[in-house]
Amino acid sequence: MARAQHAQHAQRGGRDTHVRRTGGTPQNHRPQRTGRKRRTRLPLRYLLPTLLLVAIVAMLLLRGYVHSEFLADHRVRPPAPVDQVPEKVLKGGPILDARGEKTTSHRMPKKTMVLTFDDGPDPEWTPKVLDKLKEHKAHGVFFVTGTMASRYPDLVKRMVDEGHEVGLHTFNHPDLSFQSENRIDWELAQNQLALEGAAGVRTSLFRPPYSSKADALDNKSWPVTQYIGKRGYITAFIDTDSEDWKKPGVDEIIRRATPKNDKGAVVLMHDSGGNRAQTVAALDRFLPDMADKGYKFHNLTEALKAPSAHTPVGGFEQWKGKAWVFAVSLSEKAMGFLVVALAVIGTLVFARFGLMLLLSALHARKVRKRTFAWGRYPITEPVSVLVPAYNERECIENTVRSLVASDHPVEVIVIDDGSSDGTADIVESLRLPGVRVVRQQNSGKPAALNNGVRHASYELIVMMDGDTVFEPSTVRELVQPFADPYVGAVAGNAKVGNRNSLIGAWQHIEYVMGFNLDRRMYDLLGCMPTIPGAVGAFRRTALWRAGGMSDETLAEDTDVTMALHRGGWKVVYAENARAWTEAPESVQQLWSQRYRWSYGTMQAIWKHRRAVIERGPSGRFGRVGLPFVSLFMVFAPLLAPLIDIFLIYGLVFGPTGKTLAAWVAVLGVQAVCAAYAFRLDREKMTPLISLPLQQVLYRQLMYVVLLQSWITALTGGRLRWQKLRRTGAVGSAPTQQPPAPGERVGAR
Repeated sequence: MARAQHAQHAQRGGRDTHVRRTGGTPQNHRPQRTGRKRRTRLPLRYLLPTLLLVAIVAMLLLRGYVHSEFLADHRVRPPAPVDQVPEKVLKGGPILDARGEKTTSHRMPKKTMVLTFDDGPDPEWTPKVLDKLKEHKAHGVFFVTGTMASRYPDLVKRMVDEGHEVGLHTFNHPDLSFQSENRIDWELAQNQLALEGAAGVRTSLFRPPYSSKADALDNKSWPVTQYIGKRGYITAFIDTDSEDWKKPGVDEIIRRATPKNDKGAVVLMHDSGGNRAQTVAALDRFLPDMADKGYKFHNLTEALKAPSAHTPVGGFEQWKGKAWVFAVSLSEKAMGFLVVALAVIGTLVFARFGLMLLLSALHARKVRKRTFAWGRYPITEPVSVLVPAYNERECIENTVRSLVASDHPVEVIVIDDGSSDGTADIVESLRLPGVRVVRQQNSGKPAALNNGVRHASYELIVMMDGDTVFEPSTVRELVQPFADPYVGAVAGNAKVGNRNSLIGAWQHIEYVMGFNLDRRMYDLLGCMPTIPGAVGAFRRTALWRAGGMSDETLAEDTDVTMALHRGGWKVVYAENARAWTEAPESVQQLWSQRYRWSYGTMQAIWKHRRAVIERGPSGRFGRVGLPFVSLFMVFAPLLAPLIDIFLIYGLVFGPTGKTLAAWVAVLGVQAVCAAYAFRLDREKMTPLISLPLQQVLYRQLMYVVLLQSWITALTGGRLRWQKLRRTGAVGSAPTQQPPAPGERVGAR
């Protein structure tokens, strides 16, 4: 997945050079510290991604909360003794008022019916229930849960606007006999908060979850009823239970809901919790039939001739409720967006994997045929190799000596860009044949390369970094594609030389997958985005026509590659032109390098955006290469962490087994692609042991880097060049790897 998300990082092997000069002073030189103590401030690159992460986590937690995926208690207590419940309560009516010193119970008057609906509102069935009540001019009482009221506030408002009463049914629907007084208070308060935000009212009606008739109260549920009364609520039990949740059929629902002997009744039905088609159909018959028998369908307080249960709220209380409803709505929409985005990124990732596997196999098959050749004759003419260097004393000797050992004729030009550590002196003291030094004031890597091109003696020019070493055959393999006169540049195969550390191993995986699969794919598609700074070759004519190396972006290698495409030149990949580069060995250094790469890539894409509407080669690249590179290098990686977010969410709140199975399946696909890439590059599979850990840690770092690059670009910030610390860990190229079976050896 790291390859799929951050191919732009693996597409270049260049080192980070020094900063540009401003007023004659290299910008990488830090100003001297003054005596004042600087205040420690959280860097923007950490602050903004952290805030975004906190916001996403908060929305996911809120979504899980209102969907009862955590903090919900689904236990139901079995019946208990009833000796502590007053006899008058057990034999009284379904409405209990325990707000005063004495508990009083009430029954419905004769031929008066209160229809109650529990567990809603539901987006599908509640509107249908409301429609039937409106059609038959009946009112009812809806005991809503806070979770559903928070998610569907418009339905609660419709209930109130159409004259129905609303009661509380707790927030998460727990059996309150298991809960503490603090939890009961919390359930009531959250339920009221949702009601205030949805309809602008509070209610004094309450129905406990899992309750039925008053005679079902026992020693465990009775204290809860008393406590609820002291909190100012009237508790509503039932007279008849339609048992519509069992879906017994319309006739049976009507039979069970109908009171006997023309008695009044509080009837229990449901407008949520599953398919309520039978309930809606039963209402369509039950309401007119009972009306014909003289029954009236009233609200609860209306039936008791009591003041309304609703109390309007305003001011801070109402705004607090509205803020809650808005937050829930935002979390719901965010989750919906994230689910769609996850589906999109999943489709893109798997499509990309499939395309890479197919095209990389076709590319390898093409270039490894014994009959394959770039042109009629191999390239044997001398080549100019340019090595821009700034304070590379730890690496420069190894670099130059590896070039002198080349089996292809070369001239080596080291362009010393104002080094202060004696880099140029080290090269001159070696007195190696064919090696010369060009000194210049500190001007930046693009200026150094352009200066080197002006001093170069030959048409074919190889560019590399001062921390990289070549194999003896690298230059020869790198320039063979120029036998095709339409090839303007060649990308080599940059490899991580210091792969012994964990960070180095992760970058090694990223480089092999990025170079070996991505570059093969881009080669066949004709939209290679980057010639890596560590190992690339150019035709001088093509380079000058493209404007040379530009300092208008921080990714001069990507910039010039896109310019070559727009100029009609072919850019290809030479898999056997291997270069061994020193990758960053600390998180801070890795951050600095990848931040520059990401931001520079965005700059290059924006610079060449007009290619989309142009004609000829530029238009072909603009309408094929730019969208492809933008999608998979800049946009898709921003969504890739959704896989990890949903992994954590699923492990905590969802089906753990299915979540783990899905994540392992995704990891398995990545492992297959990685193994295939390692096989094509004839690399040992051992580093892939760290692939799962790379997906969890390394990918997040790359994501935050890309996010910070986006923030820099959108806010108009300007990132400066940065110089990475080098250790000289890559002393020489490893022994040349054997060719694949049937692969042609030597010049092509």
